[in-house]
Amino acid sequence: MFPSCYSKPADVGGKRSSVAKLLFGVFVVYMLHTGWLLYGFLNTKPCDGGRGESCISSYLTARPRLQLSVFTCLVPDNSQLNLAVKIDPFDPRSAVERQVNVSLPEETRANGTLYAVVYVHKAGVSPLEDSREVHYAAQLTTHISPTHMQGQKDTQKGSSPRSEHPVSHWRPHLSVAMMSEDFTFNKAGLPSDVRRYMRVSQEGRQMIYLPLMLVNELSVRVRDLMEISSSTVQLPLTVSYEGISLRRFRFWVHLQDVVYSLRQFGFTEENIDEIKETLMGSNLYLLVLTALITALQLICEFLALKNDVSSWRKKKSLVGVSRKSVLWRSLSTLLIFLHLLEETSLLVLLPVGLGACVEVWKVFKVFKIQWHWKIDAFCFTVQVNKLDEDERKTVDYDTQASRYLSYLVYPLCISGAIFSLAYLRQKRFPLFLYAFGFLSMAPQLFINHKLKSVSHLQGTVLMYRVINTLISDLCSCTSFFLSGSFSSSHQLSCFRDELLFLFYLYQRRYNMEIHSRYNQPCFV
Repeated sequence: MFPSCYSKPADVGGKRSSVAKLLFGVFVVYMLHTGWLLYGFLNTKPCDGGRGESCISSYLTARPRLQLSVFTCLVPDNSQLNLAVKIDPFDPRSAVERQVNVSLPEETRANGTLYAVVYVHKAGVSPLEDSREVHYAAQLTTHISPTHMQGQKDTQKGSSPRSEHPVSHWRPHLSVAMMSEDFTFNKAGLPSDVRRYMRVSQEGRQMIYLPLMLVNELSVRVRDLMEISSSTVQLPLTVSYEGISLRRFRFWVHLQDVVYSLRQFGFTEENIDEIKETLMGSNLYLLVLTALITALQLICEFLALKNDVSSWRKKKSLVGVSRKSVLWRSLSTLLIFLHLLEETSLLVLLPVGLGACVEVWKVFKVFKIQWHWKIDAFCFTVQVNKLDEDERKTVDYDTQASRYLSYLVYPLCISGAIFSLAYLRQKRFPLFLYAFGFLSMAPQLFINHKLKSVSHLQGTVLMYRVINTLISDLCSCTSFFLSGSFSSSHQLSCFRDELLFLFYLYQRRYNMEIHSRYNQPCFV
């Protein structure tokens, strides 16, 4: 009747949906861009001189007589070089390994550093006098705290406490790699990762590039480091060389960039060591498959979180929702977050912390806890609303299920804590921390059985989470059967969410059959 006074309510849900679709589209575009870059990385086109392209050929094509020399120094390009290894003649296409003892200067023994400078130059000529030499400097020492090293090894009883100040440690392996493939590059389409390591020399009208060399930092493990004391005079060093292809050279360059980025994100040396073992122990195609699986898990995690928050924001009634399950799940998520806070990087903590915040928000919503912020005070208020008959039944069933569950949980927790304190060494949270995630769903399953309905649960959220955990558990089981590398706590929690999802599907089908029987017409 009064159209000018009528205002249409804002479509908040539509705005949220459009934002989610926009974020999902950005993620898909990013993955397509990454796939395109990966395709270019795997397929580097050689130069075709017949089409008039400007080509850069390899210096190794002429088969020059070369020599590999490894020097040690305190500061690269600014201190005296001491010859440690000399390989003459040197064949770039063969593998070589030498073991030597390196004398340590006083500066290195006094918690200092030592570098190795690897030269490839003409045989019989000093590398400082060769205009076509290539060299690469790498650290032979790294500073790490003794307590950090102690976590990598089994400590003996009665060991004295050690200082937490970083101490110089020796790297006993030096892995040198050089591209031995006779590949001709196109000057216009030179890859950026190769350009960083390339030196071009002019020979008349022809351009040649000097050998592409690098030191493989991925072969260094924390468990192999040796502490340097003031009384250490010599330490062993194993120098290995391997000729590699262009594809493998670019692959190693990208992996070392990844490890450098992980350090910038706050990954610890233990985490980086595990990633190194995964990267070095797998081929290129397996790593590409791992990247695709990780992208799929990120999509499922994002969609599950988005649908979970959206459904809880619209929830007006708490019929069929187990308050104890929400509280226990929030508690277990917070404990896992605190457990990971001591040893995990910020990149891993971000999704876990976001999930913990969502679970805490659910607790505030279920128990109707509100907070008010004022300039002089910060107070909480708890709203107590009158429950209807269905919500009262839900609370009764929740209390009954929790009472039945306590008969199982209390003996297991007490016996597990006694066993853990008596026979296991625990520096952080106990191993049965992950059991909270399984036990917290038991009251919810009991309520579903009593109410003969699962309509109050978010099937889409459960489906996304099951896909995510199923992929993770299958990969973990495969890793366990191949190497036996993941912990017993993870073995116990493996396929936990999948089992709960099967219970949900069974209850959903069972309840649908019951309702269909009641709704069938009667014929006389």
